[in-house]
Amino acid sequence: MNNKLSLVLLTALLSLALIGCNKQKQDQSATAETEAPTYMEVDALLASADSLVGQTVTVQGVCTHLCKHGAKKAFLMGSDDTKVIRAEASEEMGAFAQECINSIVTVTGQLVEDRIDEAYLQNWEEQLKAQAAKEHGEGKAGCANEKKARGETADTPEARIADFRKQIAEREAQEGKAYLSFYHIDATSYKIEDQ
Repeated sequence: MNNKLSLVLLTALLSLALIGCNKQKQDQSATAETEAPTYMEVDALLASADSLVGQTVTVQGVCTHLCKHGAKKAFLMGSDDTKVIRAEASEEMGAFAQECINSIVTVTGQLVEDRIDEAYLQNWEEQLKAQAAKEHGEGKAGCANEKKARGETADTPEARIADFRKQIAEREAQEGKAYLSFYHIDATSYKIEDQ
């Protein structure tokens, strides 16, 4: 009888030890899940941008440039300088701090698709004819950082329009879409990460 009681107690103790060990693993797993980043990298955002349009996103990247006209636009770079997303400061947010430049910045806001199609290009041509282009460089070669983010190389508005038409024709032939998609974030908040 003593052996049976000892065996039952030993089995109970082993069961409790195994349950406790399993609970500790579950607790560690839950902790690891909560410590996972709550942001996307720029590369991942751009890769899935078409499915995220209109949604609130949080993205992190290196701020390579702030617009000189009030720091209302920040350009976040991913793994290289071909992976760039523009973030535009909301009125409530104000502007981006100069300390953002060359820092890792996390931005939250709504992802917006900017489409360039034939109607857009015709409107742009009309503006050029009427000399109504904006002072921020669009009347000449365009904002260098904006052009770089879009992969543009042309130096005049007319050459940019011709390049866009060529790219639209290529995309339409390949994908059946008669427009180009570019994305930006209407930022509601940002944070400069600790170095």
